This record gives sequence, structure tokens and C-alpha cells, in this order.
Amino acid sequence: MAHETMTERPGGVSTEEGPPDGAKRRVIMNPVSGSGDHAPTVRQLAERHGYSVVETEAAGDGRELARVAAVDGVDVLAACGGDGTVQEVVQGLVEADALTTVRFGVVPAGTANIFAGDIGIRSIKHAFDLLETGDVRDIDIGFADDVPFIKSCIAGLTADTSAATTSDMKERFGPLAFVITGVQQATNFEGLALDIDAITDEGERTWSGEALCVLVGNARRFAKELGQANVEDGLFEVTIIEQMPPGEAVAEAIAQQLLGRDTEHVTHLTAERLAIESRTGTVDFSLDGEIYSRDRLTLTVRPAALSVCVGPDYDPAPTA
Repeated sequence: MAHETMTERPGGVSTEEGPPDGAKRRVIMNPVSGSGDHAPTVRQLAERHGYSVVETEAAGDGRELARVAAVDGVDVLAACGGDGTVQEVVQGLVEADALTTVRFGVVPAGTANIFAGDIGIRSIKHAFDLLETGDVRDIDIGFADDVPFIKSCIAGLTADTSAATTSDMKERFGPLAFVITGVQQATNFEGLALDIDAITDEGERTWSGEALCVLVGNARRFAKELGQANVEDGLFEVTIIEQMPPGEAVAEAIAQQLLGRDTEHVTHLTAERLAIESRTGTVDFSLDGEIYSRDRLTLTVRPAALSVCVGPDYDPAPTA
């Protein structure tokens, strides 16, 4: 068996060597994600490194294939595709109660590959190299009721708004740029009437009002200057932006981004548990890009739940 050196780092454990000799390796690949031309490269690298490859054919297949992998005793499991594929495979591991028995990896082949970027994976080849020689970190997973998510849970802005945000806007203002885009596009947005109860490290906090959006981050970069949620601290980073006139909302978002300061209509908190209740009906929550509609949602963190291969640039709590 290959020796594995374990080193303590703040917030988690790092495994500095690859999986043991004889480990069973598998890739769950979405062959049509991104540009859809990655399959030959993935199969070639998988064969070189001793991985079997199974393909998804429809939405939800990643969950079932992950459950099958757990039953088959797979030791190292990689999700090849975009963020949606990653979320499906993780959900399958949760349903199979296999989070603690599988070393998880991400092979970026989607359009955005946000989570892969968060954990320092630069390319398909880089991902396969890291599966064998990279560090493994134990990261937190968020749960919306019983549905897992890795990056974020967002309410109040649709996926269409996020997709409409230009690259220039993202470069200038970071991921909160989609707030500006959303306000500019949805001038008639009536806001979400919400009651929010949070359990923080300082006790219970409540918020009630009309929200433009609520962003709950587990491993999501909210703003370049303000960093991102620490994916190893057992807490969510929560941002609540109140409903306000469109011009004022844009000014608030810019102030948050460029000046890095609190503003009148934006509330920040960190929480280990969050209960969100709508006073006006069902709300669409985006869990890592997948829509989950509820009039009440309970969010919890499962600390150090997923062992994932990361790149040398990975930082659980970047400040820039």
C-alpha cells in the first residue's frame, strides 16, 4: 500500500500523497458539457491513470452513477463536466452515505467550471495529475433541507440574470456584478418578503423585510476585495441585499465591490444554520445553479464532509 502523509492545516486535513496501490478509480463523465469535445482526451488520460469511465446520458444520471460507484467500492471518483455534474455526483455520494469512503475529484469540462477554479484545478490534464499527486482537503458541504450543495444557495435572482452578466462586468465588479445586471434588467422586480433566522457564532440573529436577493456562500467568491466563504470553517457567508430603487441598488453593489465597506441596504453575517421563510409564496432557490422551489428552506453546514483533490493554488479563505 502506498504511504500517505497527513498534515494538519487550519480548517481541515491535507493528504499529501496519492491513493493507495490497488485503489479502484472511476470517472463519471458528462460527454456533452461545455464544448462537448473533451471525451477523447478524458478517455485517454483515464486509461493512462487506471480509471474506468462511465457516461451520463440525461439529467440526474450523475446521481445514480455515483450511487453505483459507491456500491462497487470505488475509492477515487472524479466528476467530469461542469458545476451541474459536480453537484449531481456529490448528491449521489450523499444518498449512498459514501462521503467518508471516497476521494473525490473534479475534471473541468463545463462552460464555467466555477468550483474547479475555486479549488485550483486548471485543466483536464491538471485534474488527473492532482488525483494522483495533489493534496486532498476535507471541505464543508451545505445542505438545503436534505439537498447538498458545494458553492452557494441564491434566492431572488434567476439563472438568466446570472447568464446575462458580461465578462467585463464580472472583471470590474466580481461575481456580485450579476446583482447590478439583475437590477438593470428587472426594474419591476417586487422583491422577496422574507423572514430569516440565523444561528451565528455570536448567537441567534433575525432579519425580516423585502429582499432583492439572498446569497448564501459555502465556497463561492462573492467579491474580489472581500474574499469568499471559507469552505473549511463550518459556516456560511450570508449576504442579504434589500429591495431598493434600481439606481440606488447599483450604487450599493459598486460600493460593496470597490470600497469594501458595509452599506445601508446590505447585511452580512456568518451562520452555521439558516432558516428562510417566504411570506408571499414559493421562492426559487438556486443550489449550485439547480433550481429548488420552496416557501421555507432550512440551510445547514456539514463540516469537513467531502475529501476533495485540490491544486497548489487552493486557499480555503482567499483574501484577494
